Amino acid sequence: MVDMGAFRDAVTAWAAGGPAGPAHELAARHTVRTVVLLEGLSDVAAVDALAESRGRDLADDGVCVLSIGGAMSVGRYAQLLGPPGLGLRLTGLCDEAERPYYARGFTRAGAAERDFFVCAADLEDELIRALGVPRIEELVHEEGDARPLRTFLRQPAQQGRAPQQQFRRFFGTKKGRKIHYGRVLVEALDPDRVPAPLDDLLAAL
Repeated sequence: MVDMGAFRDAVTAWAAGGPAGPAHELAARHTVRTVVLLEGLSDVAAVDALAESRGRDLADDGVCVLSIGGAMSVGRYAQLLGPPGLGLRLTGLCDEAERPYYARGFTRAGAAERDFFVCAADLEDELIRALGVPRIEELVHEEGDARPLRTFLRQPAQQGRAPQQQFRRFFGTKKGRKIHYGRVLVEALDPDRVPAPLDDLLAAL
């Protein structure tokens, strides 16, 4: 059985200044061939959910879906995992505002800019637009978050903001909520309504 979790942990420790050996050993043992560099854990949840909905086991395919803890870390991870390091194929998904970090990191590591995919604003924005605000409201109620949402919407800072902006902010107001909804929103998508950046990423794996 492929233990991609152990490989992710080894890479994260290596990027933080730990030893390279465990990551090298696990990459060889599990035949890791591709690493998907994602900004955060909510993105990982979304990619994993889409893969599962399509019957894909990314770990068995040698694909590691990795949260790098923010776009500014992409250069470090690209150097460790791409041609200068483990020699793995790199791809990823990022927000439009973070494109320069990804472009620079991939280029310096010898990977092409076309190898990663860019969301118009961010992945949550893409998913909210794909589902529509009424469906998002239904999902929030189904997940038991109707009361926190009402409280949030009464805040002065939310008055006059577009519903799409309000939901994007709401998902980030509690630890773990953004990760939870990364999976929930993807699982609620119709197959033909998957946002293009996410759809294209999975198709490239």
